[in-house]
Order: sequence, then C-alpha cells, then structure tokens
Amino acid sequence: MSHTAFIGIGSNMGDAPGHCREAIDRMRRHPALNLHTTSSLYKTQPYGKTDQDWFINAVAQVLTNISPVDLLHVLLSIEKEMGRERRGKWGPRKIDLDLLLYNGDTVKEENLQVPHPGIAERRFVLEPLAEIAPDLVHPTIDKTIADLLREVRDPLQVTRLPAST
Repeated sequence: MSHTAFIGIGSNMGDAPGHCREAIDRMRRHPALNLHTTSSLYKTQPYGKTDQDWFINAVAQVLTNISPVDLLHVLLSIEKEMGRERRGKWGPRKIDLDLLLYNGDTVKEENLQVPHPGIAERRFVLEPLAEIAPDLVHPTIDKTIADLLREVRDPLQVTRLPAST
C-alpha cells in the first residue's frame, strides 16, 4: 500500500536554494520514495531564533511504502549525507527535512510526532503546503491547509521566489 507524506524542507546556510534543490533531488532518487510534487521555494524570516540569516523553505509530497519511522530515518540520512550538523533548536542549518504529515495518521514516538507540531502556527510551513495541497485536511485540527493559512497569526514574512532562483 502506498502512503502519502509531506516533507518540510529548509536551509539558511550557504547556497540555501541549492541545498533545498539538492535535498529534493536526493528524495527523487531515493528508492523508497516517489517524489510526487514540490512547492515553489520561499524566502522566510527565521522562526524562534531571529538573529540569523533568512531561510529558504519548501514542501515536497512523496509517495512511499515505508513506515513513518523508516521515512524519518531516510530523511535524517539525507540530512547527514548533505553535511547537516545539529547545533540546537532553531539555529542555522545547511538542510532541515521534517516529516510534516503522513496520510491522515497521528504518530507519537520518542523521536517522531506526526502531524509535526506547530504546522498550524507557522506561516513558513503553511504557505508552501497550501500551494501544493490546499484542500488537505489536518488530521487533528480538522481544517484544510488553506483554512489554516487564512487563520494563521504568524507575522513573519514569507515570500515565494521566482522559479529561476
């Protein structure tokens, strides 16, 4: 059975747009993933720790036959291959891949929570997610992504980049 997952992608170090595109390409080539669609790239103000470079963010939709925990391991391995170093919450990062949604499932494991906490409060997640799946219903809030985006109070700036960026 094929599962649908949405992956948040972010970078704010070096060639951030290039790092996001590389992560998308690595997901496209991974044998356990079928990359279905990706959003545009968005330039976003940093969340949490604001004294750092702005981020580039996107969302990818993948189809897979692996479990959410196995998918998390795939994402962590892509981050590691790309040189991700974990230096604390909300800090600068070369690449960040987050499992946002997996079917309509809820998962609570030691190192994984799906839906990803905070989706409904973060414009930098909702903007690209609404671009590719506006009618998707958040499994625990029971509202569409488009509705959540209309209601979000996050004041941070999120700007869609031109396709050539």
